[in-house]
Amino acid sequence: MASVDTLCKKLLGVKSAIVTGHDFYQDSDELNHLRIHARPSKRHENDCPFCHRHCRFYDIQTHSPRIWRSLDWGGTLIEVQYRSHRIECPEHGVLVADVPWAYPGSGFTKDFDLTAGWLAVYLPRSTVSEYMRIDWETVGRCVHRTLDVIEPERARRLDNLVNIGIDETSYRKGHKYITVIVNHDTNTVVWAAQGHGKKVLEQFYRQLTPKQLSSIRVVTGDGARWITDCVNEFTPECERCIDPFHVVEWAMEALDEVRREAWREAHAKAIQAEKANPRGRGRPKADDPEAQSIADAKAKAEQIKKTAFALGKAPEHLTENQKLKLAMIAENDKRLYRAYSLKEHLRLLLKHKDTAEAEAELKRWLWRSSHSRISAFKELYKKIKKHKNHILNTIRLGMSNARIEATNNKIKLIIRKAYGFRNIQNMLDMVYLVCSNLRVQLPNRKMKLVRSA
Repeated sequence: MASVDTLCKKLLGVKSAIVTGHDFYQDSDELNHLRIHARPSKRHENDCPFCHRHCRFYDIQTHSPRIWRSLDWGGTLIEVQYRSHRIECPEHGVLVADVPWAYPGSGFTKDFDLTAGWLAVYLPRSTVSEYMRIDWETVGRCVHRTLDVIEPERARRLDNLVNIGIDETSYRKGHKYITVIVNHDTNTVVWAAQGHGKKVLEQFYRQLTPKQLSSIRVVTGDGARWITDCVNEFTPECERCIDPFHVVEWAMEALDEVRREAWREAHAKAIQAEKANPRGRGRPKADDPEAQSIADAKAKAEQIKKTAFALGKAPEHLTENQKLKLAMIAENDKRLYRAYSLKEHLRLLLKHKDTAEAEAELKRWLWRSSHSRISAFKELYKKIKKHKNHILNTIRLGMSNARIEATNNKIKLIIRKAYGFRNIQNMLDMVYLVCSNLRVQLPNRKMKLVRSA
């Protein structure tokens, strides 16, 4: 039969520790505690926590023993007690000696930190805090240590980058953004930082070596000038692509502007007709032509107002009611229907697989939009013409920002689960941990091999 000290050593889950005793007690809240008295083995008692080199004893910093929290056992709180000392490392200087059951600077055991990090990936932070009996800010520190343990060299994510996507996403109200860079080939976040704009993106490019810069071949993103400027400055030989979704979104914004303008004109006409023909008390006659013209003007304005979904959807996805609305626009508002056809023309040319055909269609669209006599599409013409080569690169290479948009949704979910982050570093740690192919090893579990995306 195993002794209690042997059982306590098994609970710690480390081989290079020696259990010298144990005791049970109840705290002021009548919670049961098991305190394990342990120490590192003689061979490892003066190890450096960072380089694990056997170092010279320096001093005992305090005479009171230190306590580490471990995972609960059947509802009983497990603690590890040891009077730590300091060592002098030739590389890292004077610091507290390593203990085999905890990571450097942690007040918890390794199993505790890893378990808290694993739970934080899948559960809301408040739930992890309650289950692990720790403060919600402490959960963030556990996640940080977990990330440092399973990926000590995060800079290796920047090696062998070929196809990357750049985008910014908000993490708090008040125009608070983070810039995110995704590796399209592995579908993982390789870099993230607070803020957005050229100065922030320059931080990413300046930390890359010449070899890492030369390996980048494709950069996708929206039409932001700061992305294009950084690409031209740091990787001028790579292909700059603009996501087709953003191009169609530009067209949708122009179309919606035309729709709102058409509604304002129709609404103004209805009001003008009503003022020109003031109606007396009572219901008008059924054959009153003036009342009928006012009603028709109001109905036309209302119909235009409710065509946003019909104009935004692809023709093959329209319902019967939406098809009728589109036919009404084609008959009654040639200008709005012309704007709709320009939007559809641009959307369809982005689906071309042949670059020569796409370029010919794009030239035709540029001519149509510049001669459309629609101010919103004349402005869109200038933007599309400026990004013409980037759009053709997108069609030729078949690239899009779909992966990074999916990553942005994951980031939104991370923020929502935590009910927001006060500490931006905690949020970035969660982004690196969740939006990658990292897997946290739970204690006493066989690690499953997971194929990376």
